[in-house]
Amino acid sequence: MNLTALDLNLLIALDALLREASVSRAALRIGLSQPATSHALQRLRDLFGDPLLVRTGARMELTPRALALRAPLAQALEQVRGLFLSDAFDATRSDRQFRLMMPDLAVELLMPPLMAKVAQAAPNIRIDVVPWRGSAIFHADFARTIDMVISIGNAFKGFHRQLLYTDSDALAIRRGHPIGAKLKRRDAFLQARHVAVILRGQSADLIDMWLETKGIERRIALVVPGYIEALNVAARTDLVAFVPRRLIAALAKPLSLVTVSPPLDPGIDEQYMFYPTRAQLDPGSIWLRKLMLETARELDRGKRNVV
Repeated sequence: MNLTALDLNLLIALDALLREASVSRAALRIGLSQPATSHALQRLRDLFGDPLLVRTGARMELTPRALALRAPLAQALEQVRGLFLSDAFDATRSDRQFRLMMPDLAVELLMPPLMAKVAQAAPNIRIDVVPWRGSAIFHADFARTIDMVISIGNAFKGFHRQLLYTDSDALAIRRGHPIGAKLKRRDAFLQARHVAVILRGQSADLIDMWLETKGIERRIALVVPGYIEALNVAARTDLVAFVPRRLIAALAKPLSLVTVSPPLDPGIDEQYMFYPTRAQLDPGSIWLRKLMLETARELDRGKRNVV
C-alpha cells in the first residue's frame, strides 16, 4: 500500500466506526456529518477490501477483519498522539489524572506513602485506583485507560514490567488464637479452618493452587475476594489467613493479628509494576513510575509479632 496516499483522518474515522459500530454515533464522536462519515466508511471499505460494518437487522456489526483491526489501530493512533506530547512535565502545576489497577494489598502497602509524596510534589494530581481484574479479562479497550498495573508476575499484553518488591507468605491469626504456634505443624495447619482469597479473574486462591502441586488440600471454610477482608475475618474469628507477610505486618497492630510461620514455604512473591509500552517515554508516566519505585524501596516490613 502507498502510505503517501493515505489520509490520517480516515484512520481516525475508522477508529470511531470500530468503537461505535454505528455511522451516526461515529459521526458524533469525531464531529463530522453523517454523510461525510458514510463517505469515509466507503473509502475504508475500498482500502481494506472488506465491508468492515455490515447491517444485521436494525443494527450494524463489525466483520471479523474489523474486529481484528480494533486493538492495533488504537495502539497506532496512541503512538501518533505521543509524537505531539510535550517533553516537559511540571508536577507542581499538572492536574493530570492517572488510572492505576492493583489488588487491595498493594493499595494498603503502597498508596498511603505514595500519596504523601504526591501531595508534596504534585498537589493537583489525581490518582484513581480501579478494581483489580486478572490478565485474562484485561481486554484492549480497558488496557488503554490504564496508566499502571501492580501485580504478581503475570504478563499484560502491551505493557512493560519492572520489579517493585519481594515478599513471602505467612499465616495470620488473631491474638489469643486457641492453637496459635501449633499451626507451624502440618497436622494442625491441615486441621485448621482457613479463609481463602480468590481475586477477580482467578479460579482459586494462589496458595491452594501451589498446595495442589504438592498433593495437599487445606480446609477452606470461607472464600473472600480480597486480602483485607481475609485479615479482618481472621482478626475476629478462629479462621486462619495464608497471606503476604508485609500485609500482616502493616495491619498487625490495628487488627491485633499475630504472624505464624507456615509448615510449608511457598517461596518468594514478586510484585511488579507494569506500564504501557505506548507511555514508555511519556514524561508524566516516567514521573509516576519513579515515585512508585521510590515508595516500594522504602517499604518497611515493620515490627512483626511472630510465633
